[in-house]
Amino acid sequence: EVQLVESGGGLVQAGGSLRLSCVGSGFPFEDYAIGWFRQAPGKEREFVGVIRSAGWTYYADSVKGRFTISRDNAKNTAYLQMNSLKPEDTAVYYCTANNPYRGNHYSLYDYWGQGTQVTVSS
Repeated sequence: EVQLVESGGGLVQAGGSLRLSCVGSGFPFEDYAIGWFRQAPGKEREFVGVIRSAGWTYYADSVKGRFTISRDNAKNTAYLQMNSLKPEDTAVYYCTANNPYRGNHYSLYDYWGQGTQVTVSS
């Protein structure tokens, strides 16, 4: 069974930090690109960033310089470190996976986690 499980969401004040985790199972985690997307109520799902199997990373302009994606293949885990959080970062954050890496649109990803809520207060 393929599974991705996000954790680490919560409520934080503007300017604060959170680290999200994504644990994968049921597939060769080390061979997959792991992406992060987010979706706020009434808005389209938005690309946040991705880390490819070789470790290359790409970020949306809206989070570049504030968010960092990393992975620990020995733990089948990817991370999204979020610093200098803003109220507009409030959304449900999703972990995704695909192999091979194809791009940054949500339709290109094969597997999805259940999401974790991040709320940033002003």
